[in-house]
Amino acid sequence: MDAFEAFEQLYARGVTDGLPVIPPTPELVRRCVAATGRPADELVAVVPPNLGRGTVEKIAVNAVLAGGRPEYMPVILAAVRAICAEPFALHGVGATTNAASPLLIVNGPIRKDLDLNSGVGVFGPGWRANATIGRAVRLVMWNLGGSRPGVVSMSTFGHPGRYTYCIGEHEEASPWPPLHVERGFAPEDSTVAAFAGEAPHQVYDHRSRRGHQILNSIAASLMTAWHCKLTGYGDTLVVLSPEHARTLADDGWDKPRIRQYLWERCQLPVRELIPDDEWGEGLPESVRAKFADPAREATRVPKFRGPENLIVLVAGGTAGRFSAVIPGFTFSGGSQLVIEKITP
Repeated sequence: MDAFEAFEQLYARGVTDGLPVIPPTPELVRRCVAATGRPADELVAVVPPNLGRGTVEKIAVNAVLAGGRPEYMPVILAAVRAICAEPFALHGVGATTNAASPLLIVNGPIRKDLDLNSGVGVFGPGWRANATIGRAVRLVMWNLGGSRPGVVSMSTFGHPGRYTYCIGEHEEASPWPPLHVERGFAPEDSTVAAFAGEAPHQVYDHRSRRGHQILNSIAASLMTAWHCKLTGYGDTLVVLSPEHARTLADDGWDKPRIRQYLWERCQLPVRELIPDDEWGEGLPESVRAKFADPAREATRVPKFRGPENLIVLVAGGTAGRFSAVIPGFTFSGGSQLVIEKITP
């Protein structure tokens, strides 16, 4: 059987994402299992929503399908543990009509060991590690969790990150501690975080030379996430380019201050958030009922539950005064970022 016919058969069986795959021969799967140093039948996670058993061997099968190299397996195993952790809420992420998809954020020395892109074109193509690690995790969701479009996954639109969504944090270009250090890991640890995100929305700001000016641009974009009159949202990603990060740091801003400023800036009075003849969406009745006259109420309502829900990191190329905001999956309690240590 030639490679083309093998792909046709795998596609007909419904185990691929529509792109060409590497047939998971026993030898290729054995190599990936061997790279983990773990038994093939060791259970890594139970994968919602179908509660498939994610053993090392079954995850290795999906890593081969995705075109991953054996040395990527420790990252893939850690990522599967992260998306299957209860706070990530994979059942909701995998079945929703929303468009969220697990974005994997890799930190630590393993980024360089695997040539994983953190810089120019970080959300785009061209790096095998980013492409195949993200794709392997999506195929695990597909083949073990059952999150196939139109069957379990009912996303109205989806987005391109549902093929693959994996980046590294550009730690070397960041003036602040990286994500994994903020979350209690040592700088020399390697970690992978799972964040249920929509597609990146680029924020253009070439002219601002003060930190608060850049943050005002970012806040304006954050206010439009989901809907400009909806509030109470959870984890949301703010990806600063190295140029924006340097301007902010030189102006005396650190991550806690950035989070606090954005949280305070992303607030509107009740009177501007109620549904009316112009806007059908807005504050729910349960919130409006707390005020005697919502149409005149000046109390400010935050877009996000707290400053800690605004997750700040640095990524992308060192040239270009852009940043990005990535709305998270926050409905019905939503999904929280989960970070796992990568172990050999």
